[in-house]
Amino acid sequence: MGAGNITGKTGARRAVPWLVLALWVGVLAVVSPFAAKLADVQRDRVTDYLPANAESTQVAKIQDMLPGGETIRLVLVYHRDGGLTAADRQTAGQQVARIAGQHALSAPPQGVPSRDGTTLMYPVASNEPAGDKDKQDAFVEDVREAAHSQDGLGVQVGGAGAMNTDARQVYRSLGGPLLYTTAGVVALLLILIYRSPVLWLVPLAVAGIADYLSMGVAYGLNQAFGTAVSGAGSGIMTILVFGAGTDYALLLVSRYREELRRVERPYDAMRAALRGCGPAVLASSGTVAAGLLCLLAADLNSNRGMGPLGTVGVLCALVAMLTLLPAILVLLGRRVFWPLVPAYGSTPRARRSLFTAMGDSAGRRPVTVLVSGAALLGALTLGALNLPGMVKQEDSFVDKPESIAALQTLAEAYPERSSQPIGVITPADRADATLETIRATRGVDSARRERTERGGGWTEISVIAKDAPQSAGETRTIEELRDRLDGSYVGGPSAQQIDLKDTSARDLRVVVPIVLVSVLLILIVLLRSLVAPLILTVAVVAVWGAALGVGGLVFGPVFGFEGTDPGLGLLSFVFLVALGVDYGIFLMHRMREESLRGAEPVAAALTALRTTGGVIASAGLVLAATFAVLTNMGLVQLVQLGFVIAVGVLLDTFLVRTYLVTSASVALGRRVWWPGRLSKAPDPVRPERRPEPV
Repeated sequence: MGAGNITGKTGARRAVPWLVLALWVGVLAVVSPFAAKLADVQRDRVTDYLPANAESTQVAKIQDMLPGGETIRLVLVYHRDGGLTAADRQTAGQQVARIAGQHALSAPPQGVPSRDGTTLMYPVASNEPAGDKDKQDAFVEDVREAAHSQDGLGVQVGGAGAMNTDARQVYRSLGGPLLYTTAGVVALLLILIYRSPVLWLVPLAVAGIADYLSMGVAYGLNQAFGTAVSGAGSGIMTILVFGAGTDYALLLVSRYREELRRVERPYDAMRAALRGCGPAVLASSGTVAAGLLCLLAADLNSNRGMGPLGTVGVLCALVAMLTLLPAILVLLGRRVFWPLVPAYGSTPRARRSLFTAMGDSAGRRPVTVLVSGAALLGALTLGALNLPGMVKQEDSFVDKPESIAALQTLAEAYPERSSQPIGVITPADRADATLETIRATRGVDSARRERTERGGGWTEISVIAKDAPQSAGETRTIEELRDRLDGSYVGGPSAQQIDLKDTSARDLRVVVPIVLVSVLLILIVLLRSLVAPLILTVAVVAVWGAALGVGGLVFGPVFGFEGTDPGLGLLSFVFLVALGVDYGIFLMHRMREESLRGAEPVAAALTALRTTGGVIASAGLVLAATFAVLTNMGLVQLVQLGFVIAVGVLLDTFLVRTYLVTSASVALGRRVWWPGRLSKAPDPVRPERRPEPV
């Protein structure tokens, strides 16, 4: 009877991993058709990155509804430094005529010469590729092929349509290239961490499967709830799947290796490992998900859409690492760790690790270490004062594309007028009065009516400012137009940059408190304390400030960036707080576990650092490396975000978690768990009274 029960239990244990594998095969079969369609719903239009309630967003939406609203607009710029010759003008006319013969243009192009005679520009508009971004990109490439430089005559194709095409080319690099680069970086680090020819493949393959699952889920959310999918959001989702997923895998595999030395059967060892580290992994992923979902409170469309996508990535990574990864590891058995196989009953080779030494120094002089580390973080935070101002549109690309070069050429050749019109949308029945008000506004060079909606709903007026695009003078003109034109909307590229700056500041004020409260509540529930969660929260905020400070020290002098993305503060805060708390949870959860076993506060803190320090360091390196991949992308926004998060994760891993949190825990002792029961000293053990001899 007993033998039969044992045999039955053994068979059930062997069946569980296979059942998990079969379930995953079924899930992937269902998800596969949807994952492949995610790229089809990706949108990188202007309105997808603008504030939802801003005037410039309303202008962009109404422009799409007006006749010719989906017209693609280009500017052909012909330039020679010494002045255009008659042959140059003839060449320009021939090329423009060839373009007009190959494509259906909205109107015959008319050349506009510059006053100094060095430049000739031809505005070109076509409704031929309307609504299809692939056709729009093909149209731009056809125009660029037809309008080519020759015999010293420089030709550049710019305008809003060309700029959108150049931006889409950058966003396309966030698909396959970003995935391959991220996977390669993670693979290299896992090989160095595990020192095994086989083991590194398992978490990497599971992360790839989780990424594929996240693509299918993201597509489903888009279809069911209209969740925005952008190139930047999809890229961040992939980064989070590999970064956070690998972190969870490192923690689980480390605990599994530990249990294999104490437990004979891999299945039982995995159960013990999941019981030990599962709550910490669940809490950390819940913290990240909660932090990212707080972005739904943002008004900026790109930030708000990034929240659900990032959450999908983290949760898919969590599910894969807590189900599929354990099943594969159990089926492969101990041999997956070859050549460093953890034999049953063995003990790891005793050696003094870096984290043991760091813990000893923190244990001997906790207050000194704490004050020194806090001073260092404070000094680094001062570097944020050196952050350059808001990045201009022409400075938003790392490598200057042709559309930006054309914009700069126009700004130099036509200083008397803006090369970037301001768009005003006004009710059609008030168009004449609005036009008069605009022309009488200080800073306006010219204004003309563009088009009117069928039925007399809206009229678009194109305004040319006297000052250069995104200059202080043009900004004053836009603000004055908005003050004077009641019932009308003022938009255009420069107005969009103003709205981006204002909305980013608003989102920072609104979202940051929500993130802090959400993270703090999760930590209080997990750690059953008020002091420990406050320590972790203050620590991650300090890391965020220091990482921004490092960015301020290098963005201008080292990278040569002329400005800072207005959304950098909010996005870096959300990611660093949510992801940084991960490592605090790993450390504090182990510290609490040791305390529950009866360890004294100092011993519990040092044991937690010694046992989790290596895993946290490995996880931090992987996460920092995955975000550092963004620094190789072509947009200043992504480079700055990737750099700040990577620096913040490294500071958090090797300074805050190892030194400052441990030092604070040692200095506070049991008070770190106040008001929980661990904050109270255990009752003294009274010696047993023995009867006196008679």
